[in-house]
Order: sequence, then C-alpha cells, then structure tokens
Amino acid sequence: MAKNKLKRFAQMETFENVFQPSHEDVWDKEFRLKNKWNKAYFKNDNPIVLEVGCGKGEYTVGLAQRFPDKNFIGIDIKGARLWQGATIATEEGLKNVAFVRTNVELLRSVFSNGEISEIWITFADPQMKKVTKRLTGTRFMKLYSDLMNANGIIHLKSDSQFLYQYTKYMIQENKLKVLTDTDDLYNSEHANDILGIKTYYEAQFLSKGIPIKYIQFLLEGKTEFVEPDVELELDEYRSFGRDRRIQTTEKSPKIKKDSI
Repeated sequence: MAKNKLKRFAQMETFENVFQPSHEDVWDKEFRLKNKWNKAYFKNDNPIVLEVGCGKGEYTVGLAQRFPDKNFIGIDIKGARLWQGATIATEEGLKNVAFVRTNVELLRSVFSNGEISEIWITFADPQMKKVTKRLTGTRFMKLYSDLMNANGIIHLKSDSQFLYQYTKYMIQENKLKVLTDTDDLYNSEHANDILGIKTYYEAQFLSKGIPIKYIQFLLEGKTEFVEPDVELELDEYRSFGRDRRIQTTEKSPKIKKDSI
C-alpha cells in the first residue's frame, strides 16, 4: 500500500491537470492561476464548475465527459484520492478538467471573485459537531458567494439526513431560492444521467439501502448569511469521522422547529 501511494504521488507530479501548491503558496498569497484559469489553463471562456471535497474525482470527470463546453475543477486535500480522477482525465485526453490539492478554506487564494459559475458538494463529511467545517454552513456560503457569479448554482448530493436537513434550514433562514429538492433521488423524477454519476462513497451508501438526497439552490449574489438556530438528530450510521460507525445509538435533541 505504501509503495502504491508513493508511486501515485510521483505520478501526480507529472500530470499536467494537477496542481499541488504548497501551504506557503496559498496562505495569504494568490495562487498563480487565480483569475487566469480560463486564459492560462483551459484556454477558453467557458464557465468554470468547482467540486469541493471531490475525493476520487468521479463527479469532476463525469461532468467533464458530459459537458465539453464547461470547465471542471476538483478540490481535495487528499492527493491519493485525486490520483484516480486525474489519471482517467489524462488517459481520456479531457482538456476541460483540472484538480487542485489544497484546503477548501483557501479557495480565495486560488480563485477570484466571480470566477466560478457552479459548485458541487458530493458526499461531504456532514461535520455533525463542527458547524464551521460544514461545507454547506454559512461560513462556506459566504466564501462561495464571493467566488461565484450572480447566477451561481450550488448542488448538494448527500447520504446524510443530518446535512440535508441542516442545509434546508440554512436555505430557509437565508431565503435562498431552491431549484430542486428531493430526499430520495433514485425514487424521484430527478434521477437523470447527471445525478446518476456515482461516487465511491455513494455506491457504499446505496448498497446499505440509504436514500440519496439532493438539493440545488441559488446564492444570487447574497453576501451576508445567518446561521440557523436548530438542533438536529445525528446520523446513526456515521461517526464524527467519515469511515467509522457510531458506537452508540444515543442521539442529540430532536429538531426544535417543525420538520421541513
């Protein structure tokens, strides 16, 4: 396993579609492609779609295959995961794909205001204890809003009932416009080819009979966000880390407000 990781890391250094800036390159500094992604890398004016916490890059690559008239960038801090998507994109000659290995918190150093048209959040850790780490939390909504154009779309695809409910309350509290909403994607009218792209984690959750949730909504240039004051039941099958199951069935207090 260690040898495979080392081999993959070495290969990543050779991929033209992978960027691995050091912490010093993006901490309080502007990454060299900031505001230049279209001109310097993609060499076109097509919209840029970002997948945050992209993991193995299944969605980044799958969307790029389906939409050659858009550019797709996957962000993740785990290089071993990015290797798979970067390899497929390289082998297939996809020129509308890039991957950046960095923390999501540092996106402002990598992209300029208005440079992003859509953001996908696919099977992110729900961060049931840390709202500031939650990728649909208000801290990140502010970040996304700064980077997206006025018509920017957010997509959340998740197994987590906790994250799904939290996101709905966040949307409601901030009066954001919802375009699509389902708590059981594959038994709904929305189960199309695009939403049918399955990540590694999604396949695992589906095999356990866990319904997949999906919300698509607009930020519409909103600059200030209010955190919803709600308490939600935890996902019983998850621990507070992605890969370990909860060892107890104890739950947090139920939702204070009426269920959405």
